[in-house]
Amino acid sequence: MPVIAPMPAARPARIPSQRDGAEDSMAAGTTVDHLTETYRAHYRSLLGLAALLLDDTASCEDVVQEAFIRVHSARKRVRDPEKTLAYLRQTVVNLSRSALRRRIIGLKLLSKPMPDMASAEEGAYDQLERDALIKAMKGLQRRQREVLVLRYFADMTEAQVAETLGISLGSVKAYGSRGIAALRVAMEAPA
Repeated sequence: MPVIAPMPAARPARIPSQRDGAEDSMAAGTTVDHLTETYRAHYRSLLGLAALLLDDTASCEDVVQEAFIRVHSARKRVRDPEKTLAYLRQTVVNLSRSALRRRIIGLKLLSKPMPDMASAEEGAYDQLERDALIKAMKGLQRRQREVLVLRYFADMTEAQVAETLGISLGSVKAYGSRGIAALRVAMEAPA
């Protein structure tokens, strides 16, 4: 895959000389222009450095771009403009290490076995059982069906079911008991 690099600079960046004041030297190291010139001049070499550490072009490009972004945001700490490239190289190395670390962690997580999952046959049997249960539930009296659905599918207590349906607690117990007995008979009967 070809690597697309930015256009080279028309002229090299001006590096302040010794006779320039210390204030000018610090300002030159923090300018966006100097970083842009460094980017244009050294993009390919930094991409090559990342390629030695990483294995795919897209990751290399991402690392180099991220390095420039990070150095740009911290450019005020680069007091000597001649050290800008060193900061960039170190940032590329650190970001490449981080990318490799994330990959290793991802591979460790992937290598763990998946939790026990039902096979396709088990899933089909479960579906058949659900269908049979639904059919059996439809065969119950309305109150029995309501009590069982609220009690076991909505996970309500007997008191909550009684309050919801507006019947006594004893009625809830009776409808529930009779409904479960009717379900047992319906589920055990041959289809």
